[in-house]
Amino acid sequence: MSETTHDGAVAMSAPPSPDNGPTAAELAGKYGLAVSGARPGLAAYVRQLWGRRHFIAAFSSAKLTAQYSQAKLGQVWQVATPLLNALVYYFIFGVLMNTKRGMSTNTFIPFLVTGVFVFTFTQSSAMAGVRAISGNLGLVRALHFPRAALPISFALQQLQQLLYSMLVLVLVLVSCGHMPRMSWVLVAPVLLLQFFFNTGLALVLARMGSKTPDLAQLLPFIMRTWLYASGVMYPLVYNLKRAHAAPWLIDVMSANPAAVYIDLMRYSLMGHMKTSPLPHHAWPLALGWALVVGIGGFVYFWKAEERYGRG
Repeated sequence: MSETTHDGAVAMSAPPSPDNGPTAAELAGKYGLAVSGARPGLAAYVRQLWGRRHFIAAFSSAKLTAQYSQAKLGQVWQVATPLLNALVYYFIFGVLMNTKRGMSTNTFIPFLVTGVFVFTFTQSSAMAGVRAISGNLGLVRALHFPRAALPISFALQQLQQLLYSMLVLVLVLVSCGHMPRMSWVLVAPVLLLQFFFNTGLALVLARMGSKTPDLAQLLPFIMRTWLYASGVMYPLVYNLKRAHAAPWLIDVMSANPAAVYIDLMRYSLMGHMKTSPLPHHAWPLALGWALVVGIGGFVYFWKAEERYGRG
């Protein structure tokens, strides 16, 4: 700044101090500006996700349609893949190894198919979740949206695929003499609780996989171990008791979430089975796993929101 004195000289005044003006935060607030990519509050984040619910549903449906678009049988593979897996497991565990443990063939087949379909739901959600961020970096870096939409949409995709598989499961049940009963209405809450659990698991693995892509290579081995530890192909508690396992080990193994949801689905569709009774506190365990992993996984993912797609 300058001004002319009475003798014509020009006097220079000190420039205004930046401390006298508004701060950067005040200017940002005045003009409605926000830090690019900053993590919003948890409540605001939930509102953003709800605002993009149509995108989540459309994205999951598009992924489901495109999954088998190059195959000649197309969407038939959505039910053929788990059904073929069940046939393989039946041949190995039901015929060669005879793990039916007193169950008739008409009981063991739906017992096995139910276990395979329900576990595949969790397995596929986990495998899709671990690549939700690392496999969609172009989308993450190009568009601004709550990143949790991706693992949630992948979990929803697997739920849609399971619903197709459930139609085949109903045919298997009826063909084996298991007619519809009132307990079939319990299938809906079981699927809802498992979906919440799977979504939380996908969110946890999505964050871990975004920083450690090699986790996607390790996860199949972890899921295979989980498969054999969840009683998918044989009555879990019955075999543990025959092996004289410690009571605490039986309680721990039967409380693992995959086993809990499988047991609840079998009970809902087939009723009480002597060789595979419904464990005590199965419903509280199912609810607890859904809340702990679902909510905990969401918060865990949200805490790293501003870091996805960077570096």
